[in-house]
Amino acid sequence: MSQQRSHRVAVVGGGVVGLSVAWRAASSGSRVRLVDPAVGSGASWVAGGMLAPIAEAWPGEEELLTLGADSLARWPAFAEDLAADSGRPSGLRRDGTLVVGVDSADRAELTRLEEHLSSVGRTVTRHPGRELRRLEPALGPAVRAGLEVPGDLAVDNRVTLAALRDACRARGVEFVAESARAVSPGTVELNEGSLTCDVAVIACGAHSGSLHPKLDGRLRPVKGEILRLRHRGSALPPPRRTIRGPVHGRQVYLVPRDDGIVVGATQYEVGFDTDVTAGGVRDLLADAEQLVPGLSEYAVDEVTAGLRPGTDDNLPIVETLEPGVVATTGHHRNGYLLAPLTAETAVELLQDGGRT
Repeated sequence: MSQQRSHRVAVVGGGVVGLSVAWRAASSGSRVRLVDPAVGSGASWVAGGMLAPIAEAWPGEEELLTLGADSLARWPAFAEDLAADSGRPSGLRRDGTLVVGVDSADRAELTRLEEHLSSVGRTVTRHPGRELRRLEPALGPAVRAGLEVPGDLAVDNRVTLAALRDACRARGVEFVAESARAVSPGTVELNEGSLTCDVAVIACGAHSGSLHPKLDGRLRPVKGEILRLRHRGSALPPPRRTIRGPVHGRQVYLVPRDDGIVVGATQYEVGFDTDVTAGGVRDLLADAEQLVPGLSEYAVDEVTAGLRPGTDDNLPIVETLEPGVVATTGHHRNGYLLAPLTAETAVELLQDGGRT
């Protein structure tokens, strides 16, 4: 016999977005269950944790820049509330970002970014290589120019996930360690039985498309490989700021951690393949060492890949699909950045009962 479980809100997916929605929904007074067999795994576990709407801005993505900037402005209060509810550090890092270039083509790309940002009212500071090395001594001589973006921040993704889990528990969220097969108004179909609710929230990242007909074809997995490098006593300390490429036209980022640095991220459209390739690791290491040569002395702690949920316009899907079903997915590389704004919007949709 099918097992029935009743609750007002069921959040399907336990990555950074699902956890944020569940926490904020419970904080607003909803009774919440979060459905996920492995909370805090997937792309959220692999992520670099950049909160970088300015550094990642590009012509044609002005709406995404506005969303990102709006959500970034919410991050300090979001982090403060998260630390208070969880009793843990939030993981927020406030040191800013440097976007640097190596060859003439890279420097030309920096100029295009600077001009685009100026055209949309955003100001960054350009520095020559010598000044960049004064700001971050770990940068190597190959770095010839760069942009300082002090407002772009970062998080230690795994610290943030741990805080979100504990904040959810503190607010009474119940965790259901099962996989969902489908979502319809009032029901989440599980591998074993079902869960009934007033409103279901789909927050399964790249896997969300299979859970509801109105998401079918709107999402695709985008593989990203990352390296986690641990600082050793004999090596130079990592930079304090996030460092981004391009390096000979290839994008790379280096995001500091207390014990080292995260290097990412390749992008491949290869379906749900999560194998790490030798070529991907080679390119990441080569590009990262161009920017910070001392990384060659670091220990390799982890090599892994995650699947970002991509959409055709790179904008997230945060909407009511039908009465009783809300989607919060499709954040691509911006799950951490957009989590505060997505959670806030989702709570508004939930308070309306998920009505269209």
